[in-house]
Amino acid sequence: MNEEHIRKLLKLYKENQIDEESIVSTLKKLPVKAVENLGFAEVDHYRELRQGFPEVIYAAGKTKEQVLAIFQSLYERSDGNLMATRASREQFDYVHEKMPVTIYDEAAKIIYVDRNKKIVRDSKRTILIVTAGTSDIPVAEEARLTAYLWGNEVKTCYDCGVAGIHRLFAHIDDIESANVLIVVAGMEGALASVVGGLTDKPVLAVPTSVGYGASFNGLAALLAMLNSCAAGVSVVNIDNGFGAGVLASKINRLR
Repeated sequence: MNEEHIRKLLKLYKENQIDEESIVSTLKKLPVKAVENLGFAEVDHYRELRQGFPEVIYAAGKTKEQVLAIFQSLYERSDGNLMATRASREQFDYVHEKMPVTIYDEAAKIIYVDRNKKIVRDSKRTILIVTAGTSDIPVAEEARLTAYLWGNEVKTCYDCGVAGIHRLFAHIDDIESANVLIVVAGMEGALASVVGGLTDKPVLAVPTSVGYGASFNGLAALLAMLNSCAAGVSVVNIDNGFGAGVLASKINRLR
């Protein structure tokens, strides 16, 4: 159930097609009925009403059969866009055979259903995603597609790291016009501090596991970003493009 379903109930009530007790009964049962037990997973159909977006599937560690079953459950009982993150090509091929409406983004490793292709996106509230290097793009693409499916206008500036800082300054107009920025960087993670010092908008830093031995699979970038001297920089977990995309979307919806 989502807001639209509740509005329909209220409309029926106003038109005297449903009584007050029926509405109360429906809403009282909502939290219970909104959970579907598949045996291996309890699908949260209440999440779309609470958060404005259906439950997202974390595909890593799940069998292709489990991913399909959850996808089908969500598709039947929600109206919003659907996503399965960290999905393999094998999982997608299996899901797509049963659900041809699904699409696979190879770079982002996301299986998704885009139900809002006609949505009007606010070009004045753009989310800008900046990466330090080309190797950071897969994590950035996870953030980009997540934010896009949540209904945002998204722009990208890739391979603009501190090793050639002039490349970043070539995108200064995009940086200044963005409403929220996501900075994705591995190695020493310095780019987040640089971008944070160039804008008055929120900066969400995403450390990646890109780098040589002393980067400790992203830990060096994570600690550098947490210790940023630029005000207004917040940090998500290593390689968590999805988390950054969701948080950027929530910030972008604030008025």
